[in-house]
Amino acid sequence: MSRGPRILIVEDEEPLSVLLRYNLESEGYAVEIVPRGDEAEIRLRESLPDLLLLDWMLPGVSGIELCRRLRQREETKSLPIILLTARGEESERVRGLATGADDYVVKPFSIPELMARVGALLRRVAPNRVASLLKAGDLEVDRESYRVRRSGTDLHLGPTEFRLLEFMMERPGRVFSRAQLLDGVWGADSEIDERTVDVHVGRLRKALHRQGASDPIRTVRGAGYAFDERF
Repeated sequence: MSRGPRILIVEDEEPLSVLLRYNLESEGYAVEIVPRGDEAEIRLRESLPDLLLLDWMLPGVSGIELCRRLRQREETKSLPIILLTARGEESERVRGLATGADDYVVKPFSIPELMARVGALLRRVAPNRVASLLKAGDLEVDRESYRVRRSGTDLHLGPTEFRLLEFMMERPGRVFSRAQLLDGVWGADSEIDERTVDVHVGRLRKALHRQGASDPIRTVRGAGYAFDERF
């Protein structure tokens, strides 16, 4: 099954993080929870989610400080961030947004409202992650019907190849290492080795191949693979 947008929750209040996970997963999101700011900083250097739900007050490194650091890094300067905080004063909201957060939610908050804010932010900054139809060149991926077409002809992809194509088409042009593809397509806890990625990329290429047509999957020597939207 296709994995939805990936959300990292950085929250040290376990009952709240469990509640958020339940509701987000019910909406089709893939969720990971980290309870400390310093642990989250390490995790974000390993793999980037599609959106970060970040508590202001955290052990290790505070949410506001982590937000500041993320905005200074090239890799995370545009990462969608929603701050969760008990600080409702206007000056604190201004401080949070000035530090680089995209949105700000004051505890206690309405779960439906938070879900709406998550969806709205993803639609604004990462429309491919929530679109039901992905298109590039003569290639079309329908997430709802799990159908892939090239030049109007249906292609037959296995479930893993479908997820791999979907994951790469969501971020056209970005080069992914084998480790990043393993994390994004199979999951962080997968025991599959990196050589398996090459096997599935090969199968995907074979399924997408059309005589005389260019290959949308680009190999970057020493780095990994990318979906070339200009194919």
